[in-house]
Amino acid sequence: MKILLFLFLKLCGALVLVGLTVWGIFALQFQVSDLALRFALMLLWVGLALLGLYAIFLGTAWFALPYLVGSLVLGVWWNSIEPSNGRRWAPEVERVSYGQVQGTIVTMHNVRDFVWRSENDFDERWQTRQYDLERLSSVDMFLSYWMGPSIAHTLVSFGFSDGQQVVFSVEIRKEENEAFSAIGGFFKQFEMTLIAAQESDIIRTRTNIRGEDVYMYSVALSKPAMQALFLSYVQQGNDLHGHPRFYNTLTANCTTIVYDMVSRIVGGLVWDWRVLASGYLPEYVYALGALAPGYSLEAIQRLGHVNERALGQREGEDFSRVIRRDVPVVSR
Repeated sequence: MKILLFLFLKLCGALVLVGLTVWGIFALQFQVSDLALRFALMLLWVGLALLGLYAIFLGTAWFALPYLVGSLVLGVWWNSIEPSNGRRWAPEVERVSYGQVQGTIVTMHNVRDFVWRSENDFDERWQTRQYDLERLSSVDMFLSYWMGPSIAHTLVSFGFSDGQQVVFSVEIRKEENEAFSAIGGFFKQFEMTLIAAQESDIIRTRTNIRGEDVYMYSVALSKPAMQALFLSYVQQGNDLHGHPRFYNTLTANCTTIVYDMVSRIVGGLVWDWRVLASGYLPEYVYALGALAPGYSLEAIQRLGHVNERALGQREGEDFSRVIRRDVPVVSR
């Protein structure tokens, strides 16, 4: 029995070592830019891991010492990696949206209003806009599917009685010529940013330029809850503008951040796996009774698919009005 327990403990130790070694390889992969140095460090790290395994299974403790020292050095190095607002950013995320609140008036800086002709051909426009929280009249959730049915990008749009719409989107802050990596999102590859934008920019580029499937859902929230959510987004932008933060694929992404904000506003909101598998988020919101009543979820999704309307927009038509035709809405 003691022998079996001893073997079990050795196996557990080996699994922990292998897991830490794999984590270290990915950390080096995404954080060491020089190819030769990265390869050399990976070889060294794997060599130390082999010495550690030798120590575990043959009981020669001294062989584990280099691996323990290497783990300590790796941990110190990892903790020294800090987020920054001072990199060479891609144009569409060059600025962080942030705001100032005076009474019911919110002044948003760096509201994006790009005109996109292709992913690489666009006119850059950043604006300062004012929004009156007393005129806040609607909240809509957009889901943009870019990687199969399970994963979607979540955007939240606020409508005002004076006709204004502004969309908030929590995104990775890509550097120039950098591409998104879901795995890299676990290893401090990207900072996080908040983009406030016109729908004709941030929704249209997904439907018309990238070819993503975009669905719109009118969400039932009381006016005080809508105002609180809007101010939560403003606070997120202010925090990121002054204090950069790393994006994390699992814990700090476009959907979990929204869930965290809403859960602080709406009491009793139960955590659900569909917050992580964001492509299924509408099922969760529908089960909460927060989508348009009197419709099945299938009907809401079918009528809320905005791509055909977005692609058919005629010159001079208001994009926000066009994509909302026939979309089921909640009563206010």
